[in-house]
Amino acid sequence: MPASPFTLAVCAEMIWRKEPIEWRASRLNEMGFQVGLWNWPDHDLSKLERTGATFSIMNGYLRGRLTDNEGAAELLQTARETVAVGKRLGVARLNLHGTGLGEGGLPVRPIQIVTGALWLKARDTLCRIADMADELGVTFTLENLNLPVDHPGVPFGRAEDTLALVSSVNHPRLRLNLDLYHAQIGEGNLIELCRACLPWIGEVQVADVPGRMEPGTGEVNWHGVAKALKAMGYAGPVGMEAFASGDPELAVLAFRDAFTV
Repeated sequence: MPASPFTLAVCAEMIWRKEPIEWRASRLNEMGFQVGLWNWPDHDLSKLERTGATFSIMNGYLRGRLTDNEGAAELLQTARETVAVGKRLGVARLNLHGTGLGEGGLPVRPIQIVTGALWLKARDTLCRIADMADELGVTFTLENLNLPVDHPGVPFGRAEDTLALVSSVNHPRLRLNLDLYHAQIGEGNLIELCRACLPWIGEVQVADVPGRMEPGTGEVNWHGVAKALKAMGYAGPVGMEAFASGDPELAVLAFRDAFTV
């Protein structure tokens, strides 16, 4: 069987949801996948360490925002705390959003109109994050989110916004977590979006639309996206952040097949 040109990872939070998280991480590791996580305080770190899994990405903060002094201070404080956990688990990338997310992925403080002053403050906060990442030897990513379905009121949610911020900071320890599920809902034109973002991508994440399930259950030609990514020279991580439409093991294998080109 040919190997994928990408490093494949699966978000353990979203599959085998009745099993303990350490069981899920172990099974993904056995199947040859890296493992994505969300919030580390939800889990027993010692059990995760014992799985032997390689962790691709996890949330890089607990609270905070990009857009104001109080929120930025909280973001930097909890990000620094999270770095220590990330290093303990060997997590490759620590993920950020435009603002803190609460129940159901909704923003803790929704912002409907993003002013120029908020843009400037967000860029300043990300510059401080990049400096901290340099100091501590880690990499942060900024993830795009869709506004129409899952995350209304999140500032800088569109991929064009996260690209503008990350490219303007232009620091090797601040990259894009380019989530193509969110981009398909909010923007579309995925291949050209990948091309525009390519110099700053730290990880690509995928789920099909509609439904946020594994590739092959919706409208996106994921094999075509994979071929285009390979052709443009991308060979980094691709993570499935999706629910399983049926058997989780078959869902994970469908993801592997879609990104083996």
